[in-house]
Amino acid sequence: MGVVKQDAFRTTLIAYVGLILGYLNKAVLFILLLSTVEIGIVNLLITSGLFFAQLSNLGTVYVTWRFFPFFRNEAKKNYGFLLLNFLVVLVGSAVFTVLFCVFQHPINAYFSTKSPLFVQYAWWVLPVGIGHVFFLLFENYLRGLFKNVLPVFLQDVVLRVITTLLLVVYAMKGCSFEVFLGLLMLSNCLPAVVLWIYLVRKKELMFSLKSIAVPRRFRRILWQFSAFSYINSLASIVVITLDALMIGGMIGLAAVGVYTTMVQITSALLVPFRAMTRVSSPIVAKYWKEKNLQGLQEIYQKSSGVGLFIGLLSFLGVWLPVKELFSFLRPEFQAGIPVLLFLLLGRLVDMYCGLNGIIFATSKKYKYDLGFTLFLCAGIFILNYTLINAGYGIAGVGFATGIIYVFYNLARSFYIFKAYRLNPFRRNHWVLFALALGVIFIKYLLEWIFPLNTTSTAMLRLVRIGVMEFFVGLFFVFPVVYYGVEPEVAGFVKRFMTRVTTKRIKV
Repeated sequence: MGVVKQDAFRTTLIAYVGLILGYLNKAVLFILLLSTVEIGIVNLLITSGLFFAQLSNLGTVYVTWRFFPFFRNEAKKNYGFLLLNFLVVLVGSAVFTVLFCVFQHPINAYFSTKSPLFVQYAWWVLPVGIGHVFFLLFENYLRGLFKNVLPVFLQDVVLRVITTLLLVVYAMKGCSFEVFLGLLMLSNCLPAVVLWIYLVRKKELMFSLKSIAVPRRFRRILWQFSAFSYINSLASIVVITLDALMIGGMIGLAAVGVYTTMVQITSALLVPFRAMTRVSSPIVAKYWKEKNLQGLQEIYQKSSGVGLFIGLLSFLGVWLPVKELFSFLRPEFQAGIPVLLFLLLGRLVDMYCGLNGIIFATSKKYKYDLGFTLFLCAGIFILNYTLINAGYGIAGVGFATGIIYVFYNLARSFYIFKAYRLNPFRRNHWVLFALALGVIFIKYLLEWIFPLNTTSTAMLRLVRIGVMEFFVGLFFVFPVVYYGVEPEVAGFVKRFMTRVTTKRIKV
């Protein structure tokens, strides 16, 4: 975990800055400055772009995770591994751009009834998708080189600062919504362009076919793994995009705006955990290469403990003051409260199960993961379709996604345990659950003594939020850190405080 700790420290700091910016944008400025329909258009375009990116990558992301440790050789320029995958992505992007144009009519027909305004801007899916697919390629390659800081900084900070600036300009009537939307969509290409220039200057990406020297005995393995992982990862991205696409086609853009705002809030909570998984994935691949099951068990359990802490802290920090927080929003966002609850629970289990997805994807039994992913897709689609038609709206969609994610992660973790005897759970984890339940009990006790009502002033509501967050820090975070309930979390905080103190002394 030494490399992981060193790189994760820097990427986590950047990720927290990105988390603050993400909340400023999605949970504050979007809600204050854009209508729910405008939020729906922006988020549906970005979601569709992510789907396009997953279609276009043709499995290169998981190939990099799984096989780059075998090709990493500075003297031989890593056998041209990056250029080979670059060409694959280039072909994929070209093919699906053509298909997007060919199927434009049925795409428009699907959205024209409930979300006609989306049809007007649908072409912006292409720059978002192409920019994101090349970013994924470059990011995963740099991840294999243990160079995570620049990609994280570009995606989590630079892109969000640009979003903030564009929102401010739009709010000051400096541009129309059409111009704001176009610039926002084009900005999604910036991280990929910067990484492209960086890799060319570092001579990691050389445009010479002669530099591709992947041994023939590996090529067939690469193509087979790429084809399978493509199908599997495609099913995974379908899960992410399915909710927004179904809501857009069956309910409307305003509902997409509310639902995707809740998704953005819960996704922002994953930023610290994703920072850890970014630097852990090449370590997992390295351990598989070395057949180091003990190392895998160690990193699996440590990531699970950190994930559980982050998940519980996120749940407590957002859900406990949910009534007070939503009292500051427009009335139409009240429909997002049950959605937020179900998504938070789903994300909590997702983080608690740690690196099960990466372990599965980089193991020899990676093919079996397709069964779990297909279950995830089918379950969400069937439940979404049933609950939307039954009149449950976005609350039904949130419930479907949350509950299916719980079963999906638990089933996958159980299979990994049966196959490799790798277990992400530790006995001390029950203490984290007990502390969280204690904070929840205190919250509802205080709510019963001091109920919130419609006559409560804004200042009183802010005070209530502050009190609840204080109790989360006092009765959950403090015991975990001070008593070392979760060693990785306690160690990280203590190292952080040591570095801050040392810098202050030097100054």
